[in-house]
Amino acid sequence: MSALKDRLRADLTASIKARDEIRSSTLRMVLTAITNAEVAGKEQRELSDDDVIGVLSSEAKKRREAATAFEEGGRAEMAAKERAEAEVLADYLPEALSDEDVAAIVAAAIEQTGASGEGMRAMGKVMGVVQPQVKGRADGGAVAAEVRRQLG
Repeated sequence: MSALKDRLRADLTASIKARDEIRSSTLRMVLTAITNAEVAGKEQRELSDDDVIGVLSSEAKKRREAATAFEEGGRAEMAAKERAEAEVLADYLPEALSDEDVAAIVAAAIEQTGASGEGMRAMGKVMGVVQPQVKGRADGGAVAAEVRRQLG
């Protein structure tokens, strides 16, 4: 079993005992998403820590997008709740990469693949090298934008 999943379960128990509503509801939601990912597909499987981080980062992204949507819709209290949930999830995600770090990783990937003269046609090749290095630590849209900027 994944160590991160064990940590999430232990923290859920602690947050329930501490009567921390936001933390316990967020951890319940994330553990449910992990279970759903484990049983999705043709056969059940145990998720690794990397897979769990993938689930956590997609859930965190959903919270950020929902907070923005609620903010635009004039629902400040719901936006605050979504942000609080995103903060709980951030405790379990690896440290986010800065824009400079992402730029350096993209530049190294372009150098490694020899894609500097190919332009936008090489985007898939470069993204294939970059994605495993930034998974869960940087927003995919921001990474793709940096690849486009450096290739274009």
